[in-house]
Amino acid sequence: MKEFLELHGESLVQSIIVHLGYVFISVAIGFVIALALGIALSRVPRFSKVILPIISIFQTVPGIVFIGVLFIYIGMIPFTVIIALTIYAIFPILKNTYVGILEVPEKYKEAAKGCGMSPMQVLFKVELPLALPTIIVGLRMSTIYIVSWAVLASMIGLGGLGDFIYIGVSTNNNELIIAGAIPAAIIAVGLGLLIDFIQKKVTPRGLRRNSR
Repeated sequence: MKEFLELHGESLVQSIIVHLGYVFISVAIGFVIALALGIALSRVPRFSKVILPIISIFQTVPGIVFIGVLFIYIGMIPFTVIIALTIYAIFPILKNTYVGILEVPEKYKEAAKGCGMSPMQVLFKVELPLALPTIIVGLRMSTIYIVSWAVLASMIGLGGLGDFIYIGVSTNNNELIIAGAIPAAIIAVGLGLLIDFIQKKVTPRGLRRNSR
């Protein structure tokens, strides 16, 4: 282990940083896009029957194929990976945002309107706060999903923990495979726990009791 860290420790740390960068940037961009689109679709639900299935199609395209196509047209730059991962990050958050807003009981919205709230106030003070636990579940799914997909960045020479995994597989080096796989697993579990913690903090106490 000591010899391995002396030989690969610096490159492993760099790979972890690159991997986390891909995850945070793509999930952040995907979250903003998905939240805005989810709110828009909740205002015109009839369009969701067309838009949601179209977006979900991208989830069925193998990641390496998608990244490969983008590589042909954009080139070997980090932006290629970020675009691909962002698109994969959108759907879970979008779907949960849409469903979460639609599931807000009508009586709460009517009460808010009766208090003189504008449609925007109803959205930001009633609908989104009540839908937030559901939205965060989508964020958790998306984040864990992207941690695994970010491994594919190394397939086009753009780093990340996939470098260790693919080099280890091609050279039959178990140490390299483990060096890439274990940090990726730890990142996925760690980010999942962090998002769970955030969900508990932002969920109103009444909703926590109801969920139990």
